[in-house]
Amino acid sequence: MEPSKVYFCDLHTHMGDGLPNKLKRLIKRAGIGQIDFENKFVAIKMHLGEPGNLSYLRPNYARAVVDVVRELGGKPFITDCNTLYVGGRKNALDHLDSAYANGFNPFQTGCHTIIADGLKGLDEVEVPVAGGEYVKNAKIGRAIMDADIVISLTHFKGHEQAGFGGAMKNLGMGGGSRAGKMEQHSAGKPGVNAEACIGCRQCSKICAHGAFSFDETREHEFAGGRVREVNVARIDHDRCVGCGRCIAVCNQDAIKPGYAAAVEVLNYKIAEYTKAVVDGRPSFHISLAIDVSPNCDCHDENDKPIVGDIGMFASFDPVALDQACIDAVMAQPALPDTELTRMRHKLEAAGELDEAHAHDKFYVTHPDTDWKSCIDHAEKIGLGTHEYELIEVR
Repeated sequence: MEPSKVYFCDLHTHMGDGLPNKLKRLIKRAGIGQIDFENKFVAIKMHLGEPGNLSYLRPNYARAVVDVVRELGGKPFITDCNTLYVGGRKNALDHLDSAYANGFNPFQTGCHTIIADGLKGLDEVEVPVAGGEYVKNAKIGRAIMDADIVISLTHFKGHEQAGFGGAMKNLGMGGGSRAGKMEQHSAGKPGVNAEACIGCRQCSKICAHGAFSFDETREHEFAGGRVREVNVARIDHDRCVGCGRCIAVCNQDAIKPGYAAAVEVLNYKIAEYTKAVVDGRPSFHISLAIDVSPNCDCHDENDKPIVGDIGMFASFDPVALDQACIDAVMAQPALPDTELTRMRHKLEAAGELDEAHAHDKFYVTHPDTDWKSCIDHAEKIGLGTHEYELIEVR
């Protein structure tokens, strides 16, 4: 397979030429105009931001893409699907409230926002996955599948289960209905290390399915030598859907994926869901490697970026685009006092950081993840290639 073209521009600007204009120039140079947009419905799939999180993409970037689509004759709308977990985006009404609070309204973006899988996350289309090994029929939000053209506009970042969150995560997991998200997460369910649990119950607060109980007790020694009895968490796997939110929210690292293959299977399914979204119609992909937070934008907070802002990328190939963003992050120096540096010190102190992973910023930040599995599987099923030519746009 020939290398794909990935276009890149940095974040330097000068008087009279801000970042929105630079983004427009980037996507035009990357060839978005090769698509016939005339009177076509265009889904711009992006994350609208969990309330409390400030690392999601500003709506100004969405407006730049919307303006180009309208200029090319298209009918754009911004879209996302509902979530599995407790928060501000679990149903379409709360989701729209959150979107509007974060600036995603027609006055700011120049188009309407549609929650693709409907009021309760049940409005979906089953889409066959050509060559799918883990998913035969993906459950995609109906409005995304009703569109003639799909554009992914992605905040590139780390991710506590997938390793990284890029174009495929945005389209595959993000484009899945609530049932689709459950299907992708259900390969492995987490368990609790009782010796590490301090009974803080943050896991229970984030669980949308009532899977946690706290019947078992034990003594725990806290800092300063204070000992008290704590109620240890236990997960009911009959209720658990494997979404992994509890893993991310646990500050004690007491909750781990159920088995080693789970993170790989999750990434395989993300790749196959992405293929279901883009197969058979034009698609175009944009990623902004800014505010590269260690975790997903689905949290109601965002931690410090692990590297500095890098730039904006665009391509017709989501696999090449993700690989280019990964390589760009790997080439950056780590910022001090971040989750990346904290985890590096922890792994080094435990003698658990080998040479093969020492420079892998996503592995170091989340050692239980395997980001390469998503790239490899996407290439295997014909979604794209990890080989790319990087073309800089001024």
